[in-house]
Amino acid sequence: MSESTGGIDMDEESSGTVKKFAFINRKAPYGTIYALESLEVVLISAAFDQDVSLVFMDDGVYQLKKGQGTKAVGMKNFSPTYRALEGYDIEKLYVEKESLESRGLTEEDLIVDVEVLTAEEMATLMDEQDVVMSF
Repeated sequence: MSESTGGIDMDEESSGTVKKFAFINRKAPYGTIYALESLEVVLISAAFDQDVSLVFMDDGVYQLKKGQGTKAVGMKNFSPTYRALEGYDIEKLYVEKESLESRGLTEEDLIVDVEVLTAEEMATLMDEQDVVMSF
């Protein structure tokens, strides 16, 4: 008997299968639900012991920016959650160099340690994944 859950095959023979998941965050942290939804999906994937990579590019790099103030938009600041990812064995965080630079940011502006990759290196990373989801 096989049960499928979001692309993760849960039958007995393959329950130990680990797939490589990359979650790409392209949206600013507030104003839409994409960033928060992505974070929830990432945590669920990690709960299933999958190999998770978290990628930030375009306006998604703002999700990791230090000093986020959300009072004016009336939303909860969920950015501290990114510091807890290591506790869920999510340690592969990547930021696209070009996205960071075009927004005037550096690694020092981010709340967590990341690996900065060029667009070309990011494409190689994506080719190595079993599943790529973009938010």
